[in-house]
Amino acid sequence: MKRYLFALSALCWLASALNAGAQEAATFRNKTIKVIIGNAPGGTYDFYGRLTARHLGRFIPDNPSIVPENMPGAGTIRAANYLYSVAPRDGTALGIVAESIAVEQAIKNPAVSYDASKFTWIGRVVSSSGVQVILSSSKVKTLEDAKVHEALLAGTGAGNIAETIPTLMNALLGTKFKIVKGYRSATDALIAMERGEVESTAVNWIGFKASKPDWVAQRKVNVIFQYLPDRDPTIEDAPSLGEIGDTEDARQVFRLYGSMATIGRSILGTPAIPAAQTKILRDAFAKMAADSEFRKEVENLGTEVSFANGEELEAAVKKTLEIPPAAVERLRSIIEAK
Repeated sequence: MKRYLFALSALCWLASALNAGAQEAATFRNKTIKVIIGNAPGGTYDFYGRLTARHLGRFIPDNPSIVPENMPGAGTIRAANYLYSVAPRDGTALGIVAESIAVEQAIKNPAVSYDASKFTWIGRVVSSSGVQVILSSSKVKTLEDAKVHEALLAGTGAGNIAETIPTLMNALLGTKFKIVKGYRSATDALIAMERGEVESTAVNWIGFKASKPDWVAQRKVNVIFQYLPDRDPTIEDAPSLGEIGDTEDARQVFRLYGSMATIGRSILGTPAIPAAQTKILRDAFAKMAADSEFRKEVENLGTEVSFANGEELEAAVKKTLEIPPAAVERLRSIIEAK
């Protein structure tokens, strides 16, 4: 009996020690969490990545430091590859990359070395409100006009929708967009528009209204199409990706890209983050979303947020990766020919 009681006591002690060790391992005490931003400074990915970095740490036990770090390249694919293959898998490496992350994998972009379904999705700060704006002085006032007149568009990376969608439109709709490559962000592209180097670029409409209210008030630009599955009701005259296309192939392609709005500006982590750390990060994100101080800064910045949790984002990514093979081949043939 004594031996039995001793063994039972030892097992209880061991279980307690293991539990304490697991709890200790699940903390972020004395850790620094990096938020890898896949774009150069400026633009909405940088904006929302830094906004999250300023607030998220307050809701993580032991209040770890959170440091934003820009890692631009290949339309954020460089950052996504880094998070997938190189970054530590303990919850100390988070990121914000292009909403097209799953689409680029689905169409077999050769630069992709990640599996978007294996990232640990933490939460979405805001859904996409992408639009294509063009100077009012341009001959192109509508998407239909772009089938008649050439327009110079600023490209911000090979994996970025600012280049991909106009390329697809040229092939599937007969538009005459000419992409001027080499701009690092939407901010740089807007500066190029002011200089007269280009006429048009893709912007986040929410961020654009906050950063360029005079452009909106003075009607300096027109919106010619929306990178959304359905029209933003405040932009009635510009079609969404979910409603364009003269053939079923074209409609399927544009609906696929329109679905990216669900991902928007989302925070993700590396694959294989332990369950305990994942729960801490997701819970912290949810608390941040409801926090009055966070909401106050959002209001003061003149922007908006629209949250989604990690499980919702996982489902959206999975759905995107189920694109039919025929659509994949059609997309690849267009993009590889550009």
